[in-house]
Amino acid sequence: MSVPAEIFKAYDIRGIHGDQLGPDAAEQIGRAFARVIGQLEGKPTTELRLGLGRDMRLSAPEMAARYRDGMVAEGATVIDAGQVGTEMLYFLVGSRDLDGGLMCTASHNPKAYTGAKLVKRGSIALSGDEGIQDIRRMIEEGLGEPSAAQGSVEEVEIYEEFQAAALKTIDPANVKPLKVVVDGGNGMAGPMAGPILRGLGLDLVETYFTPDGNFPDHEPNPLLEENRKFIVDKVIAEGADLGIAWDGDADRCFFIDDTGRFVDGDFLTAILAEHLLAKRGSHADILYDARASRAVADTVTAAGGTPHVNRVGHAFFKTRMRDEGAIFGGEVSGHYYFHDFYNADSGTLPALLVLEKLSVEGKKMSELLEPFKAKYFISGEINSEISDGPAKMAELEQHYGSQPGATVTHVDGVSVDFEDWHFNVRASNTEPFLRLTLESLVSEADMEAKRDEVLGRIRA
Repeated sequence: MSVPAEIFKAYDIRGIHGDQLGPDAAEQIGRAFARVIGQLEGKPTTELRLGLGRDMRLSAPEMAARYRDGMVAEGATVIDAGQVGTEMLYFLVGSRDLDGGLMCTASHNPKAYTGAKLVKRGSIALSGDEGIQDIRRMIEEGLGEPSAAQGSVEEVEIYEEFQAAALKTIDPANVKPLKVVVDGGNGMAGPMAGPILRGLGLDLVETYFTPDGNFPDHEPNPLLEENRKFIVDKVIAEGADLGIAWDGDADRCFFIDDTGRFVDGDFLTAILAEHLLAKRGSHADILYDARASRAVADTVTAAGGTPHVNRVGHAFFKTRMRDEGAIFGGEVSGHYYFHDFYNADSGTLPALLVLEKLSVEGKKMSELLEPFKAKYFISGEINSEISDGPAKMAELEQHYGSQPGATVTHVDGVSVDFEDWHFNVRASNTEPFLRLTLESLVSEADMEAKRDEVLGRIRA
């Protein structure tokens, strides 16, 4: 059968349900996934043990059942955790040392979408570079007859086990009865993180904490301003200490401070890294992405850690953490990775750690952010539609990289660093966009002037 090539993304499979990605394609993907994992593990598919989970989307029960049918047809044993958050699937694969796992989810996408996040042993993501395009090619070339030996399904309940493991990352006695507004976006955060938060003695204001694939209030993507307007207004109206919002599959959480301001992902990376280093009481390595504010490296160094800049993306963070032993990694986009959580990204652990840090330090989130806001002036990520991205990046490197005091690096796209400002420009993995992030250590006005200048060159 033919499956549209565009659903095979850099880090997952995603498309409109029924139109681009339907049940028959799901079964083919399940079969090809088992074969790819078999090749990576160097064993027949009949010896594989593969995890399976699904989110709350209306199409998820049928789609997950067909992914499962595909894996079983290849002879694999499927450990099916049912309806869970994505990080619970990572936990299942990591804690039981499974060969791989498939999460039926379209993450933060609108209601019409469906998809799958795929991991190999150790909960390391498959990517376009390894695994995802292999699945596409196998399906295009034809999978032929399935295995003669059918696999089997074992259904498991992992909520309590996952929640107990997550709680071990903090000392619950440290957490004070803060007033916290939580917005689950009718995704998986309610059942996954809700029971843990309720056990901490917080004054919890729960909103949209019941999974509902109709998303009756707003799409489960808090990175978009229109989707977080509700929680911003609610934090202010309630006089809350903090707001926490999750995306649909709840592997990312986002914070609103006590004044109603959105907390940028790089500043949160710095706050989490500082707290983890303090809890550890010893040196450790921390990863941060190439777009991030210098606040991250400066804070990590001051806290006795060693910061390492890294390429953006799950697979690159998880693989390097596994290979080099970093205790934590943070991306500007809200993905936070933890060594003690199988190097996987979590939407639960950052919430717990931030609550613990605010309680232990007796500070408001706005007070933690103030030193960053006063020193680091960041643009956020700005997209420009460019037909020839590589040529434009080369042009920017030539112009800025030749200036006095410039340092050019290529960890991810092109980064040009000066003493008091820097920028990164990188190509989108999925669209004809160049993405710019820029920071000044002088002032907001200086950042805006430099941002506009670089954008002018990008769009010229």
